[in-house]
Amino acid sequence: MQRSAEPDLANAIAASITALPAIARLGAGPMPGRATAERLLSLMREFAFPGFHAPAHAPAHADAASFVAERLPALIAAVIDAIETSSRATGAEIDAKAAASALLARIPAIREALARDVQSAFDGDPAARSVVEVVACYPGIAALAAHRFAHELWVLGVPILPRLLAEVAHSETGIDIHPGARIGAGTFIDHGTGVVIGETCEIGPGCRIYQGVTLGARKFERGADGALVKGTKRHPTLEAGVTVYAGATILGGDTVIGAGAVVAGGVFVTSSVPAGHLVAGPKTQVRVMPHGGELP
Repeated sequence: MQRSAEPDLANAIAASITALPAIARLGAGPMPGRATAERLLSLMREFAFPGFHAPAHAPAHADAASFVAERLPALIAAVIDAIETSSRATGAEIDAKAAASALLARIPAIREALARDVQSAFDGDPAARSVVEVVACYPGIAALAAHRFAHELWVLGVPILPRLLAEVAHSETGIDIHPGARIGAGTFIDHGTGVVIGETCEIGPGCRIYQGVTLGARKFERGADGALVKGTKRHPTLEAGVTVYAGATILGGDTVIGAGAVVAGGVFVTSSVPAGHLVAGPKTQVRVMPHGGELP
């Protein structure tokens, strides 16, 4: 690039920044970034599954009391700092210490739900050799652990941070769960790649969801001004014990899949299903023929 062009280029970029203030934060305080979310999620996973995700430099702990005494201060500090940064970035008025205390008080309940998730995965997957393998290796468990912490922050009204935690887990596992979704204990997300669970989804206890499943919105309501209406129930409800096989799509805030129902792979569902029923699409016609080149 010729040096003589640099002033014109600089002026053009500066003018663009000035003209589009909504996507610039010059002079504002720091934003919570991915590194903040990754650090916080790492600490949260330590408490979700003690001994499974300890950093290399951390001392070994023989009992729960010594583990909590040594690691809890770091978690408290990280949670408060992340909430404060998120709140300042958006101008939200949140008492970071109170919100952190409320989140941390939920750790026993979060761990109880995760224990049921892990047991459900072990019981439901014939390939699982041990509970240790499930905790250490299963992406569905990693995604649910992140979600259960992120959801508590969402309920507390903390901005940005829950979405950041969800996006870190999404990039790690391929499972996209909005932090607003309500997911019952004992949920098993098997394989998980390509699973999408929307903000207003409600998933009952003991559900089983396979890869490529979308629990999404059928339509987006608009107000008189044409803007999207936010805060409405847009995503489906799965009652207790529902199984959704790979590649199924279930849409709509008024769509309820009744307890114990099974949704077969690849089907497209936009209306409610009674409890205990099976939803299946037309049987695929398969042709078997000698193969000597290109298919006809």
